[in-house]
Amino acid sequence: QVQLVESGGGLVQAGGSLRLSCAVSGISFSTKTMGWYRQAPGKQRELVASLTRGGSTDYADSVKGRFTISRDNAKNTVYLQMNSLKPEDTAIYYCAAKSRFASDYSYWGQGTQVTVSS
Repeated sequence: QVQLVESGGGLVQAGGSLRLSCAVSGISFSTKTMGWYRQAPGKQRELVASLTRGGSTDYADSVKGRFTISRDNAKNTVYLQMNSLKPEDTAIYYCAAKSRFASDYSYWGQGTQVTVSS
């Protein structure tokens, strides 16, 4: 019974901030690489940020310097801090997890809507 449940989405003005949370259960969270994806209308799903069990991070160029991924292993929760938001950040944001030896993210949350107004 693997569950990834996102929260924290909403409506925010350009320049504002949001913090997304993803609560994970049913897997060994501390051993997993965690990622945040987003999908905007009419666009392909995009990997926004990732964080390995060892603390290595990677960000899409479009969000680098504005977004920060972090994790709290004691709470089995991964976060995405989003600052200086832009209208083009509007999308459904998905939390995902994968094993270190896996090529693909195999566990997914239901998504949370982020809307940035101008």
